Amino acid sequence: MSSEKLRFDSKLIHSGGFEDALGSATTPIYQSSTFKFKSADHGAQCFSGESDGYIYTRISNPTIRELENTVADLENGFGGIATSSGMGAINTMYMAYLEQGAHIISHEAVYGPARVVLENFWTKFGVECTFLDTADLNAVKAALQPNTRLLYTETPANPTIGISDLKALADIAHNAGIPLVVDNTFCSPYLQKPLDLGADVVLHSMTKFINGHADIVAGMLVAKKEEDYNKLRTVMVNLGCNMDPLQAFQTRRGLKTLAIRIDRAQENAIKIAEYLEQHPKIEWVKYPGLKSHPQYDLAQQQMSGPGAMMSFEVKGGIGSGKILMDNVKLALLAVSLGGIETLIQHPASMTHSKMTSESKKIAGITDGLVRLAVGIENVEDIINDLDQALAKV
Repeated sequence: MSSEKLRFDSKLIHSGGFEDALGSATTPIYQSSTFKFKSADHGAQCFSGESDGYIYTRISNPTIRELENTVADLENGFGGIATSSGMGAINTMYMAYLEQGAHIISHEAVYGPARVVLENFWTKFGVECTFLDTADLNAVKAALQPNTRLLYTETPANPTIGISDLKALADIAHNAGIPLVVDNTFCSPYLQKPLDLGADVVLHSMTKFINGHADIVAGMLVAKKEEDYNKLRTVMVNLGCNMDPLQAFQTRRGLKTLAIRIDRAQENAIKIAEYLEQHPKIEWVKYPGLKSHPQYDLAQQQMSGPGAMMSFEVKGGIGSGKILMDNVKLALLAVSLGGIETLIQHPASMTHSKMTSESKKIAGITDGLVRLAVGIENVEDIINDLDQALAKV
């Protein structure tokens, strides 16, 4: 059956469009750096693009290509470009769309290193950056300049869990003649499809939900149009931040259970958010599945589920938050997200520590903010763990 006719859960298993010569049930690991040509003419055709044959794993590889095709199919995009890390995908995207003197508008609470690399490295080459809350559409419009080349957002935002209106942002970007790029890591294509909402490129840290098992590091770019796909792949190939075939194999294997993992984690997260919101020692909870979330209605329209990510603040600020984090026993005190394990961390001193104090304040990354990535453990065990840790506060 054609993948176009399959529903999402079936695409997770059967998409990719690759069948090897021996009929393997899963695509093998093609752990080869280079590939033999059938003839001199065939080699020339591969390099010219007349043939879709393989040349060298930095350029393309069968194991990697199946993963790229699958994620592109899930995102309803033209094609995917796998990278060695999420930051590899982000820097490939920056390199493809920014040049000396270019201006970028980015969410103020985008993934910490994605902002830090702009401020500390890309500005050295004359790139100007404006960081703002992309949920504020008037602020986005006001920030546009003649040299603006890119609008880049993440929704829900990391770690503030703010929601940006992707359809409206796409209209703003396209009216200005620039692309909209969306980091879809927190949702995965299971819960949100930015390309369907008007985005031009979607990116993922596949380290997170797509792989789901905290055992690989990988990134992915998916372009809606062939023109953007060609631009991004050319940059990736020349930067040399390609994925490894073993990484691709592990990620493709993890991807097959994406739906059932997110269903379970999301079911847990809703109950945990409700528990925390009622706890007397919790100041506030930010979770798209709670009606108290300021963009609850937008999340209902734009996402097919609230996901498994939330942030909250313990009364008493960072001191109380540290007591909580030092006393959890089931949850892991660790960065990252999207795995089967529940993780808890302190963004201001960890993932977003390289941001200035002023930048963190403007972005809403308070010293007391705690980020919780809910896993698939028994929800009562997670709540009991949080409860006993909060009792020590």
